[in-house]
Amino acid sequence: MASPDPARLSLNTATIRKQWGLAEAIEGCARHGIRGISPWRDQVAGMGLAKAVEATRAAGLTVTGLCRGGFFSAPNWRDDNLRAIEEAHELGASCLVLVVGGMPQGSKDLAGARSQVRDGIGSILPHARAAGVPLAIEPLHPMQVERACVNTLEQALDLCDALDERKSGALGVAVDAYHLWWDPKLEAQIRRAGAERILAYHICDWLVPTRDLLNDRGMMGDGVIDLPRIRSWLEREGYAGFHEVEIFSERDWWKRDPDEVLTTCKERHAHFC
Repeated sequence: MASPDPARLSLNTATIRKQWGLAEAIEGCARHGIRGISPWRDQVAGMGLAKAVEATRAAGLTVTGLCRGGFFSAPNWRDDNLRAIEEAHELGASCLVLVVGGMPQGSKDLAGARSQVRDGIGSILPHARAAGVPLAIEPLHPMQVERACVNTLEQALDLCDALDERKSGALGVAVDAYHLWWDPKLEAQIRRAGAERILAYHICDWLVPTRDLLNDRGMMGDGVIDLPRIRSWLEREGYAGFHEVEIFSERDWWKRDPDEVLTTCKERHAHFC
């Protein structure tokens, strides 16, 4: 299939979070010709929201998402999510990514945790809709159930259908290849989602063996994920958004020169995605 459009490349700032702050990441994206950026809220706070808004706009960057809201089992989750919605609104973010949270410590009640997530999203959805900030539920691989008890695209879409039956655009999903590539239902669930529900697409690669369950993601082309195939499924359904590189890499990419990382992201996006 044809190579992806380089104009669709976005940098999730987790990819260089150990080397650069947000101001440096914004400048680096502009210098490397990367047109999208997805910051994390702690980085926005470190720079200052007003300065982050001004800098991203001055650089001509599209804010493809804000990471993250969710964690509906945490104390004060509601206030934190309302702040996240406001931050995403100010940044003009395409969506607020929700990492929904897992089971409370010591609990084995997975069904109860998922019910709590449903109630939490339902509670903040009117505020997100009023602010014009779509909420993107991001399913995480089951190995990270302590961070997210929503683990498949099917489960995420079930929540969307229950809470936003009319497909208003206020609620959808973030398709993260790292977390979902293994799912035998992935193609069918992408078809079910359609362009209306797919709000973000995150890319990296799954290394074999995985040495760390959180911080050992691979650069595209270094692992076993068939990224062009997943992209073909998304594009078949009409997805025309950004491809957001999100790499947590304690042993490798976080140790490299960040300009090398961005150069490699561009090269690998062109050839392996």
